[in-house]
Amino acid sequence: MSAPTVSLSCHHLSFGWPDGRTVLEDFDLTIGPGRTGLVGLNGAGKSTLLRLLAGELTPQEGSVQATGEVGYLPQNLTLDTALRVDEALGIATARSALHAIEAGDTAEEHFTAVGDDWDVEERARATLDQLGLTDIQLDRRIGEISGGETVLLRLAALLLGRPDVLLLDEPTNNLDRHARHRLYDAVVSWTGVLVVVSHDRELLSLVDRIADLRADGVHWYGGDFAAYEEALATEQEAAQRMVRVAEADLRRQKRELADAQEKLSKRVRYGNKMYANKREPRAVMKLRKRAAQESAGKHRIMHEQRLEGARDRLDEASDAVRDDDEIRVDLPATRVPSGRQVLTLRGVRLRHGGRVEVDLHGPERVALVGRNGAGKSTLLRTIEGRIPAEEGEVHRHVPVRCLPQRLDVLDDGLSIVENVARMAPGASNNQIRARLAHFLFKAKRADQRVGTLSGGERFRATLAAVLLAEPAPQLLMLDEPTNNLDLASIRQLGSALEDYEGALLVAGHDLPFLHELGMTRWLRMDGELTEVDPDEEL
Repeated sequence: MSAPTVSLSCHHLSFGWPDGRTVLEDFDLTIGPGRTGLVGLNGAGKSTLLRLLAGELTPQEGSVQATGEVGYLPQNLTLDTALRVDEALGIATARSALHAIEAGDTAEEHFTAVGDDWDVEERARATLDQLGLTDIQLDRRIGEISGGETVLLRLAALLLGRPDVLLLDEPTNNLDRHARHRLYDAVVSWTGVLVVVSHDRELLSLVDRIADLRADGVHWYGGDFAAYEEALATEQEAAQRMVRVAEADLRRQKRELADAQEKLSKRVRYGNKMYANKREPRAVMKLRKRAAQESAGKHRIMHEQRLEGARDRLDEASDAVRDDDEIRVDLPATRVPSGRQVLTLRGVRLRHGGRVEVDLHGPERVALVGRNGAGKSTLLRTIEGRIPAEEGEVHRHVPVRCLPQRLDVLDDGLSIVENVARMAPGASNNQIRARLAHFLFKAKRADQRVGTLSGGERFRATLAAVLLAEPAPQLLMLDEPTNNLDLASIRQLGSALEDYEGALLVAGHDLPFLHELGMTRWLRMDGELTEVDPDEEL
């Protein structure tokens, strides 16, 4: 008999958080072999679904079934810094027993611990090398390696375990270009069931299908992310046409109802006039009046039903159109004249080493790339003034603001309006609210406490506070801005920055996003700043 096809499924799955918020309800999903990219808006429940599939969460109703073992790489990975690498890989016991046997200890428990895994060290070394962790020794401590290396180390542990199903939640967050390509290679070579939640378009270009998680369930699209975007655009064009047809039908039904009511009113007035003039026998007149009233009632009900049907069709058509609201930035005070000096760094030595010399002019758009740990974030914080330079001179010739990677510039206990007011004390409440509407915080939504916002909302609120600050920033710096954003939020950020007229300095590994911003210069951080060609391997 052939081995059963590996699959992952859930049936009638329901899950909600203790605060009463429902994430999934009567949800069904089946995933077969191959690579599946799971996408959806922030808050759609992608990470929650992966945790349910991995057994990290227990559903309130329904079941999850997997043929074979499931491996799971969470989005926010934390490992004990005191662990050795071999312990993190799950091979410490077998490795220790193997060393004991090699030293001449023939105790039975050592052979039991090793089992058939006599090449455990060789396999571990080969897996680490495959992921670019050549310099990571098995006896090192987790606290001695970088965050990006920790993610790859956890992936190595999963690969060593040889699971049948692999679940990855935003695996390229915080990985530099080199580490990302190692992960891409691992994804391409995977032969079982793989489900990856990601906003990384390069990673999503490697999948076999896209699963778009929405409020009404999963919508499937064959092919990679480019095919998904093309299909989605076609789908949305059709949905927009249906909305226009439904709107036209609604207007027609309203006109027909108004015309019918006018005609019936005329009939009623004529009947009342005939009754008043006594031109026919009274009994006949009463019958005519009753018949007219009944006819009017039937016509009114018929037209009202048609009108209600038109409204329902419009609602249904509108629901099929995705929310594509765009952030609009219209801040004349951020404009920088061409060629104006905005930043000068002379002989600057950063806190963790590295020397920097650079001149930025407006309205340049500068991409800052480089390996994890190269000092990109340190450089941005030094420019902003949060970290002093060890030596050298930093001259900020225009107002500077930074959108940090952790989005930690807002007070969770205050509303969005109150947070912006702290950074723009000269603006009136009405002015702040009018500007926040451009960032999709309209009316009461601007009064939400920051601590209750979703990831995408928090990002928009932080971007609003940074851009609306006084004085207006004419040099805007962004540190890994697409980390933890869904694809819709990335599009919104891109459209917002298209209209920004100041100078931009963006640190990131998301090359498609950087290219879309129309960067005019590319600088690589590697001990010092070097100007590079964006078409070369970054």
